[in-house]
Amino acid sequence: MLNGTKIAFIGSGVMGEAMIKGLLTQGLTSPECIRASDPWLERLEYIHKTYGVEVTPDNAEAVRGAEIVVLSIKPQSLPKVGNDLHSKIHPDALVLSIIAGARIRTLQHKLFHDRIVRAMPNTPAQIGKGMTVWTATEHVTEHQLRQTERILSAMGEQLQVDEEGYLDMATGLSGSGPGFVLLIIEAMIDAGVHMGFSRRDAEKMVLQTIEGTVALMRASGRHSAELKNQVTSPGGTTAAGLYELEKASIRAIINDAIFAAYRRSQELGELSEKRDLS
Repeated sequence: MLNGTKIAFIGSGVMGEAMIKGLLTQGLTSPECIRASDPWLERLEYIHKTYGVEVTPDNAEAVRGAEIVVLSIKPQSLPKVGNDLHSKIHPDALVLSIIAGARIRTLQHKLFHDRIVRAMPNTPAQIGKGMTVWTATEHVTEHQLRQTERILSAMGEQLQVDEEGYLDMATGLSGSGPGFVLLIIEAMIDAGVHMGFSRRDAEKMVLQTIEGTVALMRASGRHSAELKNQVTSPGGTTAAGLYELEKASIRAIINDAIFAAYRRSQELGELSEKRDLS
């Protein structure tokens, strides 16, 4: 699917590196098929030494001859990169953007290009355990859709959606989700310390509890409510704790947090689009 395909990475930061590492580690491509750009020469030197890929500080040079162009830059870098790459990408090439908040219409305008995939990964993608939600324009070919699946799968799980609006929803649920989960983990660890465990022991217990619960749900294929009921004895310890959580409206709080992130993603996308298209 990707054998021999020339791939350019515009931006070699944390997420760009995660994608390069995943593609090479899983044998989906080889170093000679990848060219990466970045404004920081020290970063380029590290990427070259670590992965053996070709590097350049010149964005236009990076995309020369590329069949797939991955945009893995910060949103504030888009105006400059857009100027660098305007009309420089081959018309038949696939552009895969993981730029937060940059809508397809903005990318089409900046790059003068139509074959675009916009994706929203999350931070666990750095270790190949991420969740990426993506959508494509009608100009992307079936072959390029399959290539996108392979590339994004190198960072973990991937899900294609039909409409771009779902990416704002994904930002609230899976994109911002690690932050919400980490707050819960932090609170549980703090509770353990408050009870008398060392922080190291509390962290070990909480992390294994979270990881084990996720693994159990995946392996069993059962609904979370069913598994929750299984561990909740009438009048028992779990029932007492769940009562306090429900009394504090934990479901509504989590729902409100996810919807707040979703609405903020919509707002940032609108602001970015107005700025970049003005």
